[in-house]
Amino acid sequence: MSSDTSDIILERMMSLHPKIIDLTLDRVWRLLEALGNPQDRLPPVIHIAGTNGKGSTQAMLRAGFEGAGKTAHAYTSPHLVRFHERIRLAGQLISEEALTAVLDECEAANGGEGITYFEITTCAALLAFARTSADYTLLEVGLGGRLDATNVVDKPALTVITPVSMDHQSYLGETLAEIAFEKAGILKNGVTCIVGRQEDEALEVIERQAARVGAPLLVHGQHWHVGPEHGRLVFQDETGLLDLPLPRLLGHHQFDNAGIVLAALRQLGLPESAYEAALTRAEWPARMQRLTKGPLAQAAPSAELWLDGGHNPAAGIALARLLGDLPPKPLHLICGMLNTKQPVDYLTPLAPLAQSLQAVSIEGVTATLSAEETAAAARASGIRASEAKSVDAAVAAIVEQQPDARILICGSLYLAGLVLHDNG
Repeated sequence: MSSDTSDIILERMMSLHPKIIDLTLDRVWRLLEALGNPQDRLPPVIHIAGTNGKGSTQAMLRAGFEGAGKTAHAYTSPHLVRFHERIRLAGQLISEEALTAVLDECEAANGGEGITYFEITTCAALLAFARTSADYTLLEVGLGGRLDATNVVDKPALTVITPVSMDHQSYLGETLAEIAFEKAGILKNGVTCIVGRQEDEALEVIERQAARVGAPLLVHGQHWHVGPEHGRLVFQDETGLLDLPLPRLLGHHQFDNAGIVLAALRQLGLPESAYEAALTRAEWPARMQRLTKGPLAQAAPSAELWLDGGHNPAAGIALARLLGDLPPKPLHLICGMLNTKQPVDYLTPLAPLAQSLQAVSIEGVTATLSAEETAAAARASGIRASEAKSVDAAVAAIVEQQPDARILICGSLYLAGLVLHDNG
C-alpha cells in the first residue's frame, strides 16, 4: 500500500457532489445506515460548535483527558498539511493504512451516490472511532451545527458552544441571531451544554433553543467565571475556585476557551490532574505559532516569525489584542485570504499595529483572493500594502528593510497549511 493511496481516494471523493458545501443531513444518514450506524457505537461524545475557539478548546480538552490518564478520539477540520490531522484515534493521528481502509469502505458503501467531501470523510472518521477503544470522542463541528455532518449523535455526553460571531454568512445567515440558531442546533434534550462568552443577541437565541429542547446550560458569566489574576488563571463555579497556570496557548481569548474547558472537565467529573494538563500541555498549530525552523526562519534569522490561521473579524480583534500585549517591536503582516471572507473587517483591528502588509494569493486554492484584492482591502483598512509573489518573497522584502522585524503570516488556515508544510 503506497503512502499516496488515501490521497487518491480523497481526490475521487471531491467529485461526488458538485458543491463543496451543501448543508443537509439526508446523505449522511443514508451512508451511516449503509455502514451499520457507527455513530451509535462511539465512546462518550463531546460535541463542539461555535465560530471561534473550537479547535483550541478541543486541543485543551484532549490534553486534559490525557493528563487524567484517559484517551480521546478527536475529529477536526480543516487540516493544515495532511488529511490525517483531522482524525486522531485514542490520541494518535490515524495511520495511512487505517485511513485508507475506512475511506475504501465508505466509498464502496456510498456506491457512487452524491455526497460532499466533508460528509463522506466525516462518516469515515465515525467508522474509525467506532472500531477503536477510547474513553471519549471529541467531535468538532465543521460548519454551523444544526445541519453539520457531525450532528448525528443522539445523546452526547456534553455539548459545547464557543463564542459565536459573524462568519460563513452565505451558509448560516446574515445576522448573529441566525448564525447562533445554527450553532444551537447541536443542543440535545437532557444533555448539558457549556456556553462560552457570547454577545447578548447570540446568547438569547441559545437560551431560547435550550429551553425548547430541554438542554441544561452552564453559561460563562452566569454559572462560571474565568480570568487572569496575578499571572495565574482563576476559575470559579458553584463547586469552588481553581487557581491554575495561564494557558500555554497565547492570547486573552484563550482565557475564555480555558474556562469552557475547565467547566466541561468539571461537568464530566474529571479529576484535578486534568485541569492543569489542559492548560499547560495543549498544542494547536497555526494559532499564533512561533516559527523557528525551516527555510523561512533561516532566511530571516534576526526576525520574529509568527503564524496564525484566524480569518474572520472576531479573530482579527483577538489577534490585535494578543499582539498589543507583546513587547513593542515593528510589526509587518504577510496576508492571504479566501474570497468568502471579509478582509477589511478582519484587518481593521490590526491596522493600528502594522507598519506594512505584503499581500499574497494562496497557491493551489481556487477560492483565494488575489494579492491585488487583499492589498486593496488592507489599504481600505488603513494599512500600507503591496503585493508579493509568495510568502518567501514577502519575508525577503521585509527583512531587507528591517532584519529584526516582527513578521506575522496570517489570514487563512489554508495559507498556514502551506507555510507549515515546509516550515512546521
